[in-house]
Amino acid sequence: MTKLKTALTELVGIEHPVVQTGMGWVAGARLVSATSNAGGLGILASATMTLAELQAAVSKVKAATDKPFGINIRADAGDANERVDLLIREGVKVASFALAPKPDLIAKLKEAGVVVIPSVGAAKHAKKVAGWGADAVIVQGGEGGGHTGPVATTLLLPSVLDAVADTGMPVVAAGGFFDGRGLAAALSYGAAGVAMGTRFLLTSDSTVPDDVKRRYLESGLDGTVVSTRVDGMPHRVLRTGLVEKLESGSRVRGFSAAIGNAQKFKKMTGMSWRSMVSDGLAMRHGKDLTWSQVVMAANTPMLLKAGLVEGNTDAGVLASGQVAGILDDLPSCAELIDTIVDDAIRHLRSAAAKISD
Repeated sequence: MTKLKTALTELVGIEHPVVQTGMGWVAGARLVSATSNAGGLGILASATMTLAELQAAVSKVKAATDKPFGINIRADAGDANERVDLLIREGVKVASFALAPKPDLIAKLKEAGVVVIPSVGAAKHAKKVAGWGADAVIVQGGEGGGHTGPVATTLLLPSVLDAVADTGMPVVAAGGFFDGRGLAAALSYGAAGVAMGTRFLLTSDSTVPDDVKRRYLESGLDGTVVSTRVDGMPHRVLRTGLVEKLESGSRVRGFSAAIGNAQKFKKMTGMSWRSMVSDGLAMRHGKDLTWSQVVMAANTPMLLKAGLVEGNTDAGVLASGQVAGILDDLPSCAELIDTIVDDAIRHLRSAAAKISD
């Protein structure tokens, strides 16, 4: 069987250059083990788990697969070091970060033989983490779901590739990928693979409720919006009734609801107010946020949980990439990855055949 060998597959020891991103409430043990068993890289989302829940999830993944997988960690979380210690202790192959970890944390992970892959949204950030010793980066363009930037993948990806060209650091492309054509295009740009969130959410291995999956599949290409009303930062989500209310409603009312949800998140995670305020201070320092935005950020996990776990699209928020508007099926992770890789090889061969000496 023909395979795609890239700097990512070599670095991590996976069969195919396809990554399933660490989506909160979605990327649990079942989806991660299914992805890794299919030859891709599954990444557990730890931000919405307590330490005990993360330990249980890691144990479940290890019981279901002997293939490499990763854990996504919030570098600015108060207990980031404890989560890193758990990752190292359990022999997890990859540490993924939504925010760039500091050099000392990267050094600690690398000393333990862990592959460090932060996500970045700008060329200057990629260059910075490369200098700090990161092994690879995931770069997500504006088409992607959840927290996202304004620059499309087709421009952001080449800018990052150019910025780190002299380092040889592998770059994984995210934002708008869902099939073999996209993987072929990313590889042609010079990327070492693709990372996908919404496409993996919409698989039969995903634990998202069926009614919610149908809501995604029913959306059109214009079915998402980048809103700052969810948590004060640009967040691409499906256009649900709640999102429309948030977009058109009072900021004061939204802030009041956020405080209530922050209280629920505190109770659910067992975090103290002191710990949440400490996290908030770190967020403000790293992103120059107002206190209103910090409280709204604590609101986000509960709104996402209501939609993605409880299936309540009237009271929840559904993070989504624009690709939801083009998808119409729910394959297994194995079917998805096999199809993507086979199609990518076919498209790359077709493109090569057009070359004439």
